[in-house]
Amino acid sequence: MRLLTTSEAAEYLRLKERKLYELVAEGAIPCTKVTGKWLFPKDELDRWLNDSLTRPDGMSRADPMPIVGGSHDPLLEWALRESGSGLAILAEGSEAGLARYQRGELVAAGIHLHSMLDESTDANLEAIQNLPGLHDAVLLAFVRREVGFLTAVGNPLGIKSLEDVERSHARMAIRPEGAGAQLLLKALIGRTRTAADRIAFVEPPCPTGADVAQAIKVGRADCGIAVRAVADAAALDFVPIMSERFDLVVRQREYFRPPMQALIKFLGNRAFISRAKEMGGYDTSDAGRVRAAP
Repeated sequence: MRLLTTSEAAEYLRLKERKLYELVAEGAIPCTKVTGKWLFPKDELDRWLNDSLTRPDGMSRADPMPIVGGSHDPLLEWALRESGSGLAILAEGSEAGLARYQRGELVAAGIHLHSMLDESTDANLEAIQNLPGLHDAVLLAFVRREVGFLTAVGNPLGIKSLEDVERSHARMAIRPEGAGAQLLLKALIGRTRTAADRIAFVEPPCPTGADVAQAIKVGRADCGIAVRAVADAAALDFVPIMSERFDLVVRQREYFRPPMQALIKFLGNRAFISRAKEMGGYDTSDAGRVRAAP
């Protein structure tokens, strides 16, 4: 990552430094402060300029890369490959995927968001309705899936809740900031009033649920949050927390194009339904249904 100083950024943007400081004060430009000095990531400035472009009526953004980003799901990864969609997967968390999607870098993003206040809130739908840059987004149901605590075989610490994690001093594997499982963990901490500083979190964060399982298998962690399919694949114990929606956010024009249509058609295929049953913890009854559209 190339970082520009204030003077370099002003020259690059052809602005006076005074104007640049005004943009910083307004929170209107990407920047970071290190040891008292403002620095500007050049890549982020380029994205900022691109997002600020005024386009003539009828002129759309350039086509995104044929990638489904966002949260990782083993069934989605399998379906993208087996459907012949030609779409790749980039798993880096729900919020990171949504951010890339908003910048026009992805065909779609997989999300499973969680409300900090209420388990019954449809956080995926709420995000589509309220976040900027999603006016032409289609919210496509993929699956409902069981999410819970993964533990070693036999659940030796008797973990059935987050309070048990705190009580037993269990080492808990975490996910990156913005990942759906990490959002759920934060929501659980808030709802149960569990003291986060009394939980032994294991660093570094695990990129995917499979990495959480691996951390438990090798003894680096005692527990972590992931879906039942991950626990079953790793032969670990699973303590359910809830059933969550895993949806795809798709740009409207991409929804009708052959790659996404190939995936959507495959969601009604017997092979997809059978695979979901084999992996465990999935409800495919809603798969492929449009939950919200422009």
